[in-house]
Amino acid sequence: MSLLLASVGFGLVTSAVLAIAAVGFTLQFAVTDVLNLAFAAVMTAGAFAAYLVNEAGASIWVAIVAAMAAGAVLSAVLNYVVYTPFQRRGAAPITLVIISLGTALIVEFGIAALAGGINVSYLMSQGKTHDLGGLILTTVQLIIIAISLVVMVGVYAMLRYTKLGKAMRATAANRMLARSCGIRAGRVIAITWGLTGALCGLAGTVFAIDVGSFNASSTDIFLILILAAVFLGGPGNAYGAMLGALVIGLGTEVSAAYIDADYKYVVAFVILLAMLAVRPTGLLGAAT
Repeated sequence: MSLLLASVGFGLVTSAVLAIAAVGFTLQFAVTDVLNLAFAAVMTAGAFAAYLVNEAGASIWVAIVAAMAAGAVLSAVLNYVVYTPFQRRGAAPITLVIISLGTALIVEFGIAALAGGINVSYLMSQGKTHDLGGLILTTVQLIIIAISLVVMVGVYAMLRYTKLGKAMRATAANRMLARSCGIRAGRVIAITWGLTGALCGLAGTVFAIDVGSFNASSTDIFLILILAAVFLGGPGNAYGAMLGALVIGLGTEVSAAYIDADYKYVVAFVILLAMLAVRPTGLLGAAT
């Protein structure tokens, strides 16, 4: 039982990190029509931005703001310089996917050239260890879970109650119809790149905190979990991404406790394939 509870604790932390990334990824995809596989590379950029600020003497929790700013700026620049020009030329979706892969390599190797190939870690303490009914979590892990919950509530409130959220939902549903209704879809898309980039920077930093040490390519494998969570929940559905992150996070970590940990990423896709065999649109995806 203690092994199960310990793995559930790790799973909750993984789910928290994954939920932030998956929600940002799926919102970006839904509104912009770009399956941005450079998302993980932007996460790394955010993590290194936080590292520079942390090394300068700031608390990692202050450095997170720098990571979010770096992610927002980099995402907005990639949209303006790379994706928008190709979309204006009528590039096919698969073309944009290939372009995003190339962009990911450019960003990742650019970071590696600047930071070197060594692993780095933040200057921080993990805090006290807490026993919560058998779940053993550190103070930092509890903070990560709390941050994720705040982000999830914030995303829900934005999509549900704000003009921007409604405009994002309308643009995601039908861009041409949204324009006909007076929504400035271009501006909504630009703002979406910035907002999801900020979530990307935040996700990169909490990911780096969770793993302990990281380098320029550390988030590559994590992209697999992001895609699994997004497609399990239903592509383009923010609430589905939250649910998918919980299922994948718990599934991978619990399975790692009883099977070889090297297979936990395989388990993520086994869960995904089993679910899609029953419901091809994902847990909360709508039939089209």
